[in-house]
Parts: sequence; structure tokens; C-alpha cells
Amino acid sequence: MKDKLFKKGLNRRHFLAGSAIAAGLTQLPAPLLASPKKGGTFRVSVNQGGTSDTLNPAEANGSQQIMVGWALRNNLTEIGPDNKLRAELATDWQSDDAATWIFQLRQGVTFHNGKTLGAEDVIASLNLHRGEDSTSGAKSLLAAVTEISAEGNSAVRITLSAPNADFPFILSDYHFQIMPVGADGTVDTSGVGTGGYTLKEWNPGIKTVLSRNPDYWKENAAYFDEVEVLLISDSAAATTALVTGEIDAIQSAEYRTLSQLERSNHVSIESISGGFHPTFAMQTGMAPYNNRDVRLALKYGIDREAMVKRVLRGHGIVANDHPVAPTMPYFDPDLEQRTYDPDKARYHLSKAGLESLDVSLSVSDSLFAGAVDAVTLYREQALSGGIGIEVVREPNDGYWSDVWLKKPFFTSSWGARPVPDMIFSTAYAAKADWNETQFNNEQFEQLMVAARSELDESKRARMYADMQLILRDEGGAVIPFFRNFVYARRKNIERSPEVASNWSLDGYKAIERWWQA
Repeated sequence: MKDKLFKKGLNRRHFLAGSAIAAGLTQLPAPLLASPKKGGTFRVSVNQGGTSDTLNPAEANGSQQIMVGWALRNNLTEIGPDNKLRAELATDWQSDDAATWIFQLRQGVTFHNGKTLGAEDVIASLNLHRGEDSTSGAKSLLAAVTEISAEGNSAVRITLSAPNADFPFILSDYHFQIMPVGADGTVDTSGVGTGGYTLKEWNPGIKTVLSRNPDYWKENAAYFDEVEVLLISDSAAATTALVTGEIDAIQSAEYRTLSQLERSNHVSIESISGGFHPTFAMQTGMAPYNNRDVRLALKYGIDREAMVKRVLRGHGIVANDHPVAPTMPYFDPDLEQRTYDPDKARYHLSKAGLESLDVSLSVSDSLFAGAVDAVTLYREQALSGGIGIEVVREPNDGYWSDVWLKKPFFTSSWGARPVPDMIFSTAYAAKADWNETQFNNEQFEQLMVAARSELDESKRARMYADMQLILRDEGGAVIPFFRNFVYARRKNIERSPEVASNWSLDGYKAIERWWQA
């Protein structure tokens, strides 16, 4: 199928068939890694998670769950180390109209329990995120799916209610890991998968232990004999453990301790530009955040340039209150950058009928390195605009279950998505379960639906530009910056020259892609 597409050129049918071609992407295997070898134990710390974490990918929302999940399982598609879409459990995909997609399944793949991968496993795994009773955080991403059916046992047909040229990208989302289905039709969410590692020990909030799968279908992957994933929310403690050799890699290096890491002869620091961003999320269905002028006052009350300089120590760039980073397709470089303006903050407070504003903003150290520093600096900056911000430092354990989506004004963090529609559908669609700001804008909803099926690139770009403008001016998220992924590893842990920037630690796939020297 790949050869046929490349030889015939780009007519309408073949633009849609494997949209990788038109997007400059590839479904071809990644080049061989430079002299990787198997063996050793890899000890990596993550800083997001808690004792309530689960192995069910439908409920995953932090680095502990995502990283472990991807070590145990695979998706139909994935983002490779070159940051391009490529095949994983699907070997190929095609569509005549971007509304009906057929995914050819990889043959000869077995789950950890010995079951052979089949269409029924894919159908059941994807259906876990569909239906009224689904509690999946990615439910909105499959909202347009009307039917999933088998094409024999070697392919799956997915029918959408409207065309979506980005649909193969959507299936690379970490929620859509493929799991085996039992004879009773129940999906096994215990950790059994087709991935490079099997589950040896699962202690959420403490430590997970994985063993290399000797029958892994990927030839150039999963090199470590054993992996330990440890939850260390304190970045300073994680840094010390790395320097002393107690662990081999850390998810997030603390900016204030980078000098300590730089002095170590045994540590390499990575600073990878991408679309990771925090949000200071206002629940727009609650007062006072249901007032647009209050939201604008809070947006003008933050100095983004100072945030990048003082909190990130230069490891990032300013953002503009929308989640589309310059590294993503359809980023609008012509949209005027909002700047720090205390006078405008006071002006909008006055329009809201207020002389001043006092709010509480929740934050946790576990969100990202510098999270508490960012909120503390925001408090200092906002005072000049007549805004008082009480910094509420929440416990690390349980933040995602007890604070996120619960408090009126809270700090959140989002990894990059390969296309704008994925972050829009997940975090800003009116009916999305993870619509953390309760955003509901009719024009935004109409544009979101229309852009998915628009095949004229210039028209599609204009739609996404309009959506960025709407979020900047109407949305409930203060988005101050796009933060580089700054992490570190011991020098005896090696990786390929290419490293993914969609998530930290090589797209959260360091367990599969790295090896011990």
C-alpha cells in the first residue's frame, strides 16, 4: 500500500489515504539506533501521580500512568522520535473521504498473556472510550465515531459522522492503548498489553517494576532487562538521587538546581522545545470567572516575559493564552501577542464593576518544575493591576483527583498534541470531560467541526487562526508560556540522536527507546 501511494502521486483520494504523505509525515520504520544493546536496569523518576492512579488508560492523566502504560502497551499509531506520525499496531491506513478509515493490523503480534492481537481487541479497546457510560478523558476525541467494525481479523473499519483528516493522529493519543479482550467481551485493563515490558510490580505513588518482554514484536526497542519507575514529586530530591547515582533519569529538572547538575561529570541535561504548557484555569461557569472582563484582567495581570526569564531561566518561550505552540501546525504567527499591562487589568476590573479583585489559585509542586514559583511570581505581578492572588499550595498526592476540575481557579499542565484539533477537542470543546475551564463558545464549536473536514489548507489554517483568537480573548485559561522539557539522565544511559518533543523523556517512551551503555 505504501509503495502504491508514493508512486501514484497526490490526487484527492491519495491525499486522504494515509494523510502522512500530505502532512510531510512518514509511516516508514525509524532508522536503526546507534549501537544499542540489551541489558541492565533503568531507574527513572516521574513527578506526576499518586496512590489513586490506575492502569486503565481511559483514566490516565499524569506521567506515572502514561509512561507505565506505554511501556506495557502499544497504540495503532504513534509519534516517533522524529516527531512524525508512524505506524505501530496498524501497519497502514487509508480513506477515500476522511470519514471512513480502514486500519490494517500488524500480524503475528501477541499480548503478554499469549493471546494473538485481533480486530476484536482493537474494537473493544477503542469502545472503552465511547458511549454515555464512558468516563474516559479522551471520550471527546472519539465523539465523531459512529461505528467500529472488523474487516476480517486483519483490519478495522472506523466510520465517522463527519470527515476528519487528522484521525490517524488522534489514535496516537496515550489513552488509546490496545488491550486484550476476554471471551466475555471485557477489556483487560490490568496491564496486559503488546508492549516491550510486562508488569512485575505496581505500587502507584511509590514504585512500578517492569520486566523486558522477550517476545516483543519491535526488533529495535525495549533494551533494559528491568525498569523501575519511581514517583518522586520533589524535584530537588530527584536531582540529588540522580547526581548520587541512585536513579538514572529524572522527568523534570529543577531550574534552581541545574547548576548542580551541570557540575556533575556523570549527568547530561536535555532541554527540548515543544508544546508543553501550564494553564491557570478559571472555571468560567462560576463567579467571578463567568465575567469576561474579570478573565481579561487576570490575563493582563501576568508578565510572560518575566516568567520565562525568572521561572524557566530561559528554557521556554512566551505563550498567548491559547494552547497552539509555534512548533505545531497551524500556529498563527500574526496574532498579536498579549503583554503585561496593569492599567488594562484595572480597566477591565472597572468594566466588571470592581475596584479590586481577590482570588485563590491552587498549585502543586508535582505539576512541573517551577510551578509554585510561577504562581508566586504571578501573585507579585498581579498586585499592580489591583488583583490579589492567594497562593494555595495543595498536596502532591491527589492533586488530579481532588483539585483539578474541582477548584474554581487552579494550575494545570498539558503536554503537546501533534495537531490543534486534539487539544481543542480534549480541553476546550463544550462537552469534553476535561474541559477544565468550562469553556462554551458557539463560534468556536462551529469552527472546530468545520476545520476537521476542510481539505483546503489555507481555509483550514484560517479557521485554526480564528480559534486561537477566540481562546485568547474569550477563554478561561491564562497560558503564560510554552516550557521546554528539561530533564536529565546519567551519561551511561544512551539514546538516539533524535528525541521526541511531544512529552518529556523522549515522548514518555524512554523506557522503550533508551539503553544502557
